Amino acid sequence: MGKSTAVMLAAGGALAAGTAAALGGAQILFNRTIPRQDVLRVDMSEMADMAKWEEYKVGISKNKEWLLEQKLEEITITARDGIRLHAYYLPAETPSDRLVVGFHGYTSRGLSDFCSHAHFFHQQGFDCLIPDHRAHGESEGEYVGFGILDRFDCRKWIDYVEERFAGKKRILLHGTSMGASTILMAAGDPGFPSSVKGMIADCAFTSPYDVFKHILKRDYHLPEFPVLNINTRISRKKAGYGFRDYSTLTALEQSDCPVLLIHGTEDHFVPVWMSKQNFRACRAPKELVLIENAGHGASYYENPAKYEEAEERFIRKWIPEHTVKEELS
Repeated sequence: MGKSTAVMLAAGGALAAGTAAALGGAQILFNRTIPRQDVLRVDMSEMADMAKWEEYKVGISKNKEWLLEQKLEEITITARDGIRLHAYYLPAETPSDRLVVGFHGYTSRGLSDFCSHAHFFHQQGFDCLIPDHRAHGESEGEYVGFGILDRFDCRKWIDYVEERFAGKKRILLHGTSMGASTILMAAGDPGFPSSVKGMIADCAFTSPYDVFKHILKRDYHLPEFPVLNINTRISRKKAGYGFRDYSTLTALEQSDCPVLLIHGTEDHFVPVWMSKQNFRACRAPKELVLIENAGHGASYYENPAKYEEAEERFIRKWIPEHTVKEELS
């Protein structure tokens, strides 16, 4: 065997080994992120150190206890692909034409992620609709949608509100992390309803591809190619979508719905630059509020006063309180 032949064989072996490693890595990434996960898979240290997290849990537990004590109506609708989607509905104390739909984060559920926000919006006189994303909580589905599929589910919930209340509700969308990306992507629909008066997006990622690319580099010191290309093909075959099929940036370039973007400066899971990119891409009335010292999804708990002040300012401008007749009850 000549020296050049040996070199070529060695190179071929290395390439084959590299390809096998990439295939294996892509399959592992898919299995860990896209199929339904009925346990919380987000590292709590992404939100804050454990001492802070213990502080956060005091308020969260109190608000969740309050929410579970309310008379919640269970609602189900059918997604465009036939799966059953589930939500809880909490009406305002007095008849209101304002309703907030709150979308939670990855591997959580509505009653967990949205309990503190529900308490705030209930005090502001809003009805609250609290869905579980597909493949989360009480909703059906085998695969997580990462906003790509969930944007269509968001539209289904808006359609449900419009039909049930005969178009008399002014709708506010609120989302955290994957839920935030979901509502921003939904707004890119050319037929996005005018009944949606505003969106509050807390730590939204720009696309599944961007967030996976960031995690690959941060945690595994791996380049995006070829792992994400392979993973995207697996996802498209099994889950029905690719990681670059849509993005918040594309949606925000097309939407005219006012947006309040919120992000923690210490978010190392979904970096703050993603909200800054969303802000630059947005052509609608917009505001970006950064919460110092807050990790991923922790902005409300780190500084509730600043968070609520920003929300109240946004609400007063885009969805102010009206006097409502009893017929809305």
